[in-house]
Order: sequence, then C-alpha cells, then structure tokens
Amino acid sequence: MIGAVLRRLGQTVLVLFGISVLVFLVFFATPGADPTARIAGRNASPETVAAIRHQYGFDRPLPIQYLHLMDRLFITRDLASYVDHGEKVVPEVARAAPVTLSLVGGAAVIWVTVSILIGTIAAAARGSVLDRALMMAGLVGISIPVFWLGEVANLITQSRFHTSWMFSWVPPLGYVPLQDGLWAWASHLIIPWCTLAVLFIGLYGRVLRADLVAASGEDFMRTARAKGLSETRVMLFHGLRTSLITFVSLFGLDFAQLVGGGALLTEVVFGLGGVGRLTYQGLVNLDLPLIMATVMYSAVFVVVANAVVDLFYLLLDPRVRDGR
Repeated sequence: MIGAVLRRLGQTVLVLFGISVLVFLVFFATPGADPTARIAGRNASPETVAAIRHQYGFDRPLPIQYLHLMDRLFITRDLASYVDHGEKVVPEVARAAPVTLSLVGGAAVIWVTVSILIGTIAAAARGSVLDRALMMAGLVGISIPVFWLGEVANLITQSRFHTSWMFSWVPPLGYVPLQDGLWAWASHLIIPWCTLAVLFIGLYGRVLRADLVAASGEDFMRTARAKGLSETRVMLFHGLRTSLITFVSLFGLDFAQLVGGGALLTEVVFGLGGVGRLTYQGLVNLDLPLIMATVMYSAVFVVVANAVVDLFYLLLDPRVRDGR
C-alpha cells in the first residue's frame, strides 16, 4: 500500500513538472513569443526593451528563467502579472478558486444525484415508454449549449419573469461568499448550478443506464436472482455498485476539468469571477505568470482527481483489490 502511494506521488510530481515545462516553453521558446514587447508596450525604445529584458531576467538562459519562475510561483509566491504590473497572480487564483469550487461542487451534487436516479429507473424499465422518454430527455440535455441555456435562464429569471412569485427571490448576477450567509451564497448559485448540471445529467444518465443493462446479464446478477433477492435489491446492491466504475471515472475527469477552468462559459454568462474567467483573461493578454498559475492549479486538480478515482476503484470493484 505504501509503495502504491509513493508511486502515485512520484507520478504526480512528474506530471506537474512536465506540464510546467511545456507551458513555459510554449510562451518562451516559441519564436515571436517574447513577452518583453508586451510588457514594454508599443513604440518602446530599444533601451527600454533592454532594461525590461534585464529586469525580468529574460536575458538569462531558459533553464534559469524556468527555475526562477517556479521559485516565485511555489516558494516565495510573489510572482507578479506582466500586464497588471505589481498584481500578484497567486492571490488572484486564490480569490477565484472558491468561486469555481462553489459553482462546480453544487452542480456536481445535482448531476450525480439526478443522473443516478434517471439511469437506474431507465435501466429497470428498459424498453418501456418511460425508458425512451428519459433517454430522449438526456439526449436533449447533452445537445443544449450551456451558454445558450444560461442566457435563456437569465432572460427568464432576471428579466421577463423576475417580478413574478416564482423568480422574485433570484438575486442579481454575481457571487456572494459563503461567509456572508448560506442563503445569500446558495441563491446566487442555484440557477448556475442547474444550468451547468443539465449537460452532465444527460450524459451520465445514459452511460449508467447502458452499464446497468449490460451488467444485468452477468453471472453475479443471475446468482443474486437465484438466491431469491428482489429485482430492486439486485439492481441497487449488485448491479449499481459494479456499474458505477465507469461513472466514477467520468466524474473524476469532468469534475477536475471543470474546477480547473472548464466552467468558463457558465462563469461568464452568470458573472462569476472564477478560475475559468481568470484563465481566459490571461490568454487574451498573453500574461504568462497568470497562465502558469492557473494551468498548474488545474493540473493539480486533474492529477488528484485521478488518484481519488483509483481509490474508488478499490471500493467498488473487488477484482481490483485482488489484483485481477
């Protein structure tokens, strides 16, 4: 067990190192990607450009520049933006992270709960009108662009019917920290939660339904039925547990990707200053320190999510524990 943990830690360090080197080389070793001109501004004199190049260390060898950047990002944490001079990027990411975590965490609770319910019901009633209706609804959810659905939700709740009894409680767009009150925090996020969850409810529900139907013909399911267990008990306590392996794999990757900035469109539509929006600003301005900070933040979540998924495999599938 200790050996497995150490191997996982070693893989994590190697992955993060590789990502940091790749991002660094893209913005420093690519021809024409020198950030000196962007920092100096238009029509800067050669003397000004040379002074900035020396001030930021761009005249040093690439390995030295990389080590200096990593030191300021992870050790001293005083790495400043190349665009907003003097603005530290680590505190910026720290301020944006709770917004994204709140958005994605709440949406994940909704899509996991509803998709398990839909997938299980559809599998139990496979071939029926209810099964086809649920799968059709899931396909519609997958097909709707999140930005379009968000704009429609804003049109209904913020404009057309905002004064009605149904949506009069909906606050203006934006984010309120949890420490300002549970209801104030949740009320600003309920509509974004539901909007972001729609896509994943359809996808996860269809995947779980397919896995449950495939598992229904397995030997262990037939054995459970032969013991006299009810179909509901067989489905929930035997089929669902095994079928959740694919579900957990998808969830680990999707959740990490969204937390790492994949919820950009939802953040923009609902005026949430999360990591996705911060990453977009860094890319537009070619602000390497900000991009590096957000990319490393995203990479950490993806790697940690994969490690957590591996642990869930041990709980869900006995064959993994037995080494088969």
